[in-house]
Amino acid sequence: MRRTSARLAVPIIVLALLGVAMPGVARAAQPAGPVAESIAWGPCDPEDGPPERVVCGELRVPIDWKRPHGPSVTLALAKLPATDPARRIGPLLINPGGPGGSGVDFAYAAPEAFSPAITDRFDIIGFDPRGQARSNVINCDLDAIIAQAEVLYPHSAAEYAELRAANRALVRTCRDLSGPLVKYADTASVARDMDAIRAALGERRISYYGVSYGTMIGQQYAELFPDRIRAMTLDSNMDHSQNLASYQKWETLAMEGSFRQFTAWCDRTEACALHEQGALAYFDTLYERAEAGELVVNGATIAPEGLVGLIFGFLYDPASWFQLADELILLGNGGEPARLRGEPVPNGYLPVMCSDFRFEVGSYPALRTLEKAQNRLAPHTRLNPLAWTDLTGCQNWPYGVTNPPHRLRASAKLPPILLANSRWDVATPYQWGTTLASQLPSATFLTYDGVGHGTYWLSPCARAAIDTYLVERRTPAKGTHCPAVFPTSPLTAQTGIPYPLIPGLRGVAVG
Repeated sequence: MRRTSARLAVPIIVLALLGVAMPGVARAAQPAGPVAESIAWGPCDPEDGPPERVVCGELRVPIDWKRPHGPSVTLALAKLPATDPARRIGPLLINPGGPGGSGVDFAYAAPEAFSPAITDRFDIIGFDPRGQARSNVINCDLDAIIAQAEVLYPHSAAEYAELRAANRALVRTCRDLSGPLVKYADTASVARDMDAIRAALGERRISYYGVSYGTMIGQQYAELFPDRIRAMTLDSNMDHSQNLASYQKWETLAMEGSFRQFTAWCDRTEACALHEQGALAYFDTLYERAEAGELVVNGATIAPEGLVGLIFGFLYDPASWFQLADELILLGNGGEPARLRGEPVPNGYLPVMCSDFRFEVGSYPALRTLEKAQNRLAPHTRLNPLAWTDLTGCQNWPYGVTNPPHRLRASAKLPPILLANSRWDVATPYQWGTTLASQLPSATFLTYDGVGHGTYWLSPCARAAIDTYLVERRTPAKGTHCPAVFPTSPLTAQTGIPYPLIPGLRGVAVG
């Protein structure tokens, strides 16, 4: 059973990477053009169990790109060389999302995660972004993380004050354990790091595939370095132009809509364990029990947010829906939650989100007003737990928003870009993809009419379109839709690429 608690299920990302030194220098308008040095590729850490052909390296970049000769952070990288070097196109940089996903682990998984069309023609290069996994990971005290988790859904002004104090205390532990990098984890800095990697590779232009949070990295790279892109696919898009209210609105509607897709599927699929009872009615009953304080597991009372947190991760991929039905039955019958406790753990998610978005609401009445608005939008699930804990986890954050949200400033130098989104995506709503497309005149927008996160692994149609674009730079026709794919039995649900190969997708470890 997935982790839950008496209060909520909190996504904690713990993932990994490796990488050679290179000082950076500032250029005129923006602190970005590094001095090119080659990367000394060599064996990866054997304890990671990397695939046979993968090599690893390191690259040093400034912590603060405004001070290119100041303190540095070491990025870890991994490369899977093209299997057909005679037809090699060049490097394809990849990022699996999060924030917190390991690009090194993604590169390790590349032989299974990507089609031969990609692995034959590209050197696939994954890097752990600053503060994540093997790249000077941001550690925080686990007790402080748990203390924060217990108040991420405040129900009174007193609990809101508790939350603000817990957030501030947590960040102090992150700073004590990890140093000043906590303040410089924003996505614009990651994009500049990625251009330092390009320079170190000795390439004039790069190709890029980013999924989930990895799309934010790609978007900001496109804004800062439009003439250094050969091809770019952004899959399951975030939208940096979202304000506090629209961020919550679209995420809440995505949660409700994705869950209703699950319940409708269960109603028409006899092999679903809740087919006879009706999944929506069963869930609503569980929610009522939780609201009344009557959903109890081994003495622990499961709050409504804990119940919604349970279903969230399963909505990333319909292949897990048979298990979701089983888990809901287990919980209704008294299934047991797990609990974490311990030492410092990687926790680089909030330092990025709180640097990239303006989430401060200032008072409990303002927070409660926003919560009521979301509850009206989503009568069954009420809130999206990922979006809501983004919001509450950033209250009273001690550092300013260093990479403020804004509409992308798209350059005429940008090549054709391919965007892809699922129609029902619990983590990166379809509307984010459409609004992003309006900001990128050179973009083609591909719709997958199904449910889930990461269209490349959900839809053979989307996978083929992305492969064709990355190799040939040929986009699908404008307005292309790929048909929805749903599992019909537990056996067929296991035939796709499993999400554990793609860790860290938009703030939750799936599996």
